[in-house]
Amino acid sequence: MESISGSSVDSRNTLRGINTTPLLARIESYEASEKKCISDVRRTFCLFVTFDLLFITLLWIIELNVNGGIETRLDKEVLHYDYHASFFDIFLLAVLRFAALILAYAVCKLRHWWAIAITTATTSAFLIAKVILSKLLSQGAFGYLLPIISFILAWIETWLLDFKVLPQEADDENRFLSIMDVPERTPFVQPGPLSDGQFYSPPESVADSDEELLDDKHDPEKALI
Repeated sequence: MESISGSSVDSRNTLRGINTTPLLARIESYEASEKKCISDVRRTFCLFVTFDLLFITLLWIIELNVNGGIETRLDKEVLHYDYHASFFDIFLLAVLRFAALILAYAVCKLRHWWAIAITTATTSAFLIAKVILSKLLSQGAFGYLLPIISFILAWIETWLLDFKVLPQEADDENRFLSIMDVPERTPFVQPGPLSDGQFYSPPESVADSDEELLDDKHDPEKALI
């Protein structure tokens, strides 16, 4: 009897354990993601910010090499900087944008859009003013490429953060909190109390079996059946 009652308790514990397995798995997955330095979507955003800097740097180096050599153009654009003809300020703007965004969203892990709003607004205002006031458009293809690409990349970063990074992280946090607030879910079919009768059937008595054998012997038709 003790073994039978023990098995019933074990079966109820097994059902309860099976029911909570998906819940525990989701909680453990969220806790594992929280232990990381940054989330996957935020890491993608930081990679794109790095790509922004590297791409602008590559275009600027190509521009220096095409328009008379790197050393000559560096002396003219950096040491003798001219706002109306130099591309150095566009490169410096990309460096500052990279430093500000990485500091805000990778190091400090901000969950607000104010930092990227400042960098994007500053980039847009500076590039629009430079295109209007400077003579970049008269310096060939790079006079168009560098301002336009820098402008587009800055706004793509804003879109990624505002529509991908922050909403997804907020959804993950809300889902985790809702799971923690909801009590342990019960299965759709509640396992009722398991009685000993469900596991135990009394053995047939010897007297009843002997009487059935005698009846079979006296009744030939029943024996044939």
